[in-house]
Amino acid sequence: MTIKAYGAHAADQALEPIDITRRAPGAHDVQIAIAYCGVCHSDIHQVRSEWGGTLYPCVPGHEIVGRVSALGAHVSGVQVGDLVGVGCIVDSCKHCEDCDDGLENYCDHMVGTYNAPTPEAPGYTLGGYSQQIVVHERYVLRIRHPEAQLAAVAPLLCAGITTYSPLRHWKVGPGQKVGVVGIGGLGHMGIKLAHAMGAHVVAFTTSESKREAAKLLGADEVVVSRHAEEMAAHAKSFDFILNTVAAPHDLDAFLTLLKRDGTMTLVGAPATPHPSPNVFNLIMKRRSLAGSMIGGIPETQEMLDFCAEHGIVSDIEMIKMDEINTAYERMLKGDVKYRFVIDCASLAA
Repeated sequence: MTIKAYGAHAADQALEPIDITRRAPGAHDVQIAIAYCGVCHSDIHQVRSEWGGTLYPCVPGHEIVGRVSALGAHVSGVQVGDLVGVGCIVDSCKHCEDCDDGLENYCDHMVGTYNAPTPEAPGYTLGGYSQQIVVHERYVLRIRHPEAQLAAVAPLLCAGITTYSPLRHWKVGPGQKVGVVGIGGLGHMGIKLAHAMGAHVVAFTTSESKREAAKLLGADEVVVSRHAEEMAAHAKSFDFILNTVAAPHDLDAFLTLLKRDGTMTLVGAPATPHPSPNVFNLIMKRRSLAGSMIGGIPETQEMLDFCAEHGIVSDIEMIKMDEINTAYERMLKGDVKYRFVIDCASLAA
């Protein structure tokens, strides 16, 4: 089936309308009419080949929500008309240790929702900046939020699970002091989730103007990281820090805020490396510097259910598909609170 989409033909070219082809649903496939697709910072990295290896034309988008429009003969668990989502994964080997553990995101053969090799034409996956997608049932997620919140649910499929997974893995909860570095697409979700988990949440920002906004998101305290005295007041006091910043910066400034045995986990993915941290800031207090990426399918479903139960969605700005290039430039300036979401119905206009 040929459908409308938006994609880029080269790293130095804008996204523009293109036609793409989707396969007919196989026995275990779910066809989804895409209602909304969130815009992730990694979309920019991929489209502009800042991580290298981008295949063109590139159709980004891995924060997808919509309705089931057709089913393969052997699909169970969803029905035509159901509200569903697709995140960053559309396939994996299904039989390795990681897949068996429900951690498909760490499978060596994980297939990303776009720009990942696939046997189907054109030889790599095409993402959610489009009218429709066809996905194996294993990677389709149920959405239990009210339909009126569907657009704001879309970023949970990446920004939500990217922050939820490390918070769960490092057992964030009541009685813990947790820092969230960066108040953007990822950070604002980290604040909401850590607050809902019962932690004492401290938000870090470089901008004085975001102090009150962070408190409205659920932060108990806000530190402007440019102010040395505010940083020093929190030395050696954090159990866990979630660092969401997707630009190179001084990690030592935050490592020194961890208690003995504290952990800082990086989830932001900058185009160039961070300056190397001082090893003594790690070994002298047995601190850990870790990384985390999205989550497996079971944990992503758990995150969606947790968010539905606690009334958590992303703060979004809706755009039409033809506004995507302007949205990219605004994202690079930090001019969005806090996630753009594409109304994919605008593709039909």
